[in-house]
Parts: sequence; C-alpha cells; structure tokens
Amino acid sequence: MKWTDDRGGNVEDRRGGGGSGGAIVGGGLGTLIIAAIIFFLGGDPSSILGSGSMSSPQTQTEQRELSANDKKIGEMVDMMGKWNILTWDQIFKENGMTYTPPKIILFTETTQSGCGTAQSAMGPFYCPADQSVYMDMSFFNELQQKFGAQVTEFTIAYVLAHEVGHHVQTLLGTTQKVDALRRSGRYSETEMNRVSVATELQADFYAGVWAKKTDSREHILEPGDIESAIEAAQAVGDDNIQKRSQGYVNQESFTHGSSAQRKEWFMKGYTTGDIRQGDTFNQLLK
Repeated sequence: MKWTDDRGGNVEDRRGGGGSGGAIVGGGLGTLIIAAIIFFLGGDPSSILGSGSMSSPQTQTEQRELSANDKKIGEMVDMMGKWNILTWDQIFKENGMTYTPPKIILFTETTQSGCGTAQSAMGPFYCPADQSVYMDMSFFNELQQKFGAQVTEFTIAYVLAHEVGHHVQTLLGTTQKVDALRRSGRYSETEMNRVSVATELQADFYAGVWAKKTDSREHILEPGDIESAIEAAQAVGDDNIQKRSQGYVNQESFTHGSSAQRKEWFMKGYTTGDIRQGDTFNQLLK
C-alpha cells in the first residue's frame, strides 16, 4: 500500500495516556466471549454489553511514552482517516447529501466510549452513540495469530473502512432502522441475526466501494492489497470463527456472514464502486 501526505486530523490517540475503565460485566464470562466474537469487525457493542450491565472496579493503566513505531501507526491511521473523509465526502455529494466524518479513537486495552467500556477483546467497533470508531491495534495480532490472516497495512485500511461503513449506515438512517427492529420485540433471535448479517455485509460492501474510489483518486493499491483485505474478511467469517471456537457451524447464529459472503460483498463493492448496488437487506432478507 502506498502512503500519501494526507492527514485527516480526526484521530484521537489514547494509547499510552493512562486511560481507565473496568470491564463491563453483564452475563458473565460467556457474554464477554460472545461479545468478542460478535464484535470482530462489528457494529454497536451496546446491544450486548449495554444498558443493564454493571462495571467492575476501574483500573488505571500505566502511562507510557509512545514508541516511534506507535507514532508511525498513528500517522498511518490518520492518513487512512483522511482517505475515508475524501472518498465519502465525494460519494455523499454525488448523491446530494453532506458527509460528516466519525472520530477515530486509538486505545490500549480499555477506554470509555459512548456505548460503554471499550475493551481489546471486542475488536474494532463503531459506536453510533458518539459516532466514533474504536481501535486497539493489538487486534491485528489476534487476527494473524488466532484467525490465520496475513496482516498488511491494507488489512488495517480494510478494517477501518468497514467500521466507517457502519458510520455511513448511521448517517443514512440504516442503523436506526435496525435498532428499531431490535427494540420492537416482534422478531426472533434468528430473524434479528439475519438482519445483523445484512448490516455487516453492507459494511463490507461499503469498504469495497471505498477501496475502489480511493484507489481511483490516490492510486494507493499495490499487488496483494485487495487479496489481504479478502483474507481478513474471510478469516472473521462466522463459519471460520465457529469452526475454530466450537468445532462446528450453526448458520442460524451467524451475525456477520460466512467467509464466502464477506468476500462476495466486499468484492461487489470493489468491482462496482457504486453505493447503490449495496442493498444487502433486500438481497438477503427475502
């Protein structure tokens, strides 16, 4: 992946700052395990770790100076943040709308978010309550060591683009409609899981659109970049995670889509570059 001089200025770096916060404990350890699986490249964590939870005692993390590598990673994420701003601003303008970028928050281990306490175990996530993307960069070690994906710089770009895709859903009202369905109580857990899959695959589609539009403008892609994004998407497909964690696959419990679906919708976004082609809900919920 080629670097540019673009910087977005919408990154808040909390790494090394001694942030505090205890783990949210709702349904015990089982809830945290489910949350860790659900939130890999996922959406709003308050749906599981939210309202009725209690916090454990807060712990203070030791302050430390950011290393040169930490600072370089911060610059890279800031650059990627700017790429997202430029691309989505262009897409929204083409469709007669105004784009407002999310804040990107880098943290280590734990921090506070508008959706509750953010933890490394959740993986990167988007919080619609404060319209911010939360990323502990140690997630990418987990992605490589536990889920078998070869992590590159563009892997990070894809993950960030997926989370920004959730922000786009919030700006377009999709997130609010999904939350209304969940709160209505009219749908079974299996039915809401299907809605969740459609939501997540649309974020993958938006990430593909972002990659296409950004490369057309910035010429950032190098050989192997798209393949690394696909590999990451497939690594955190529900079927792959379930096989690794429980040894079998239960499609009714999918919340993010299979490895094949994640690849399919990312590539559809990348090949078309057209946001109007990403209606996963009509495609998947017939």
